[in-house]
Amino acid sequence: MSIAETIQKCRHEIENLSSTLNNERMGRMGAVDLMTCREGKEETALTNHRMRERKLLRGHFGKVYALNWCMGDENSDKLVSASQDGKLIVWNGLTSNKTKLIPLSSAWVMTVGYSPSGAFVACGGLDNICSGFKLANHSIPDEKTEAAVPDFELQHHDGYLSCCRFADDNTMLTSSGDSLCILWDIRTTRPKVTFEGHESDVMSLTTLGANGTFVSGGCDCTAKVWDTRTGKCVQTHEGHDSDINSIDRFPDGYAFATGSDDNTARMFDTRCWGEINTFGKENLPVSITSVAFSSSGRLLFGGYDDFTCRVWDVVKGELMEPALVGHEKRVSCLGVNKPGTALCTGSWDDSLKIWA
Repeated sequence: MSIAETIQKCRHEIENLSSTLNNERMGRMGAVDLMTCREGKEETALTNHRMRERKLLRGHFGKVYALNWCMGDENSDKLVSASQDGKLIVWNGLTSNKTKLIPLSSAWVMTVGYSPSGAFVACGGLDNICSGFKLANHSIPDEKTEAAVPDFELQHHDGYLSCCRFADDNTMLTSSGDSLCILWDIRTTRPKVTFEGHESDVMSLTTLGANGTFVSGGCDCTAKVWDTRTGKCVQTHEGHDSDINSIDRFPDGYAFATGSDDNTARMFDTRCWGEINTFGKENLPVSITSVAFSSSGRLLFGGYDDFTCRVWDVVKGELMEPALVGHEKRVSCLGVNKPGTALCTGSWDDSLKIWA
């Protein structure tokens, strides 16, 4: 057997082993189909989990406001975080090493995004601008340097930038305190589509789905589903009594979860145009800052103002034990990596933690 044939055989064996391990992991995490659950199929209740803190990411000297994992296959172990210290840091989540540090011209950053290709990061906040940086042009400076010059700037919003998400290296979605969402052409730095419909600040949005839709949530207590082809709102979901702070899409693309200042997270399905579950307890009067699904969709993670991250069983609507405890101040942001093997939480205690 030639060297090339041996290499090809090894690659094939690795792919098969990876597939087998992924199927086993998804089974243990209780991968669910919402349609079968709605039709009455019984699902085994999950009462606890075995997640614990694996890595502590130290490097920021101010409140961590936002984080985002790279959703590309080649860089799925990378994430970027933004802090009130006026820095963006790109981390290797496996080793906890810093790979890039980008000084910003404005410390009031509220959101950060990582392109699927791993080539770009972007951020924005009270400067009303979405600033993008090509990572190949930046490293970790040896000493204090001037603010980095953005490789592109997206300027059109009249309010603070609350969320930014890459669709690809040429397309981005942003939401703002001016009640608008915008789909951008990064190459021309011009808006492609502007989405009007929210009656107040838009606080969060999801990435584009396969059908060209995304979901936004805002201070008008509603979540809206938008069609990028027409620029119109196709669904409006109500149920929350206070600001919606965070939104995440269910893995199948048809449902999504919201986290709110009314102390609840809620799950909505676009196929039935309604709420299908509520995650909250009377003895848990704490605002939810951020939400994210596990890769199987069975678990919903929520970041809370009481310094904890809690885990919910999506099907049963039950709180799982134990809570993820370790931060010393509010958990401001969280996210699950693309393989579903790690959860990262960011906090006002200046740190990030990797849980698995």
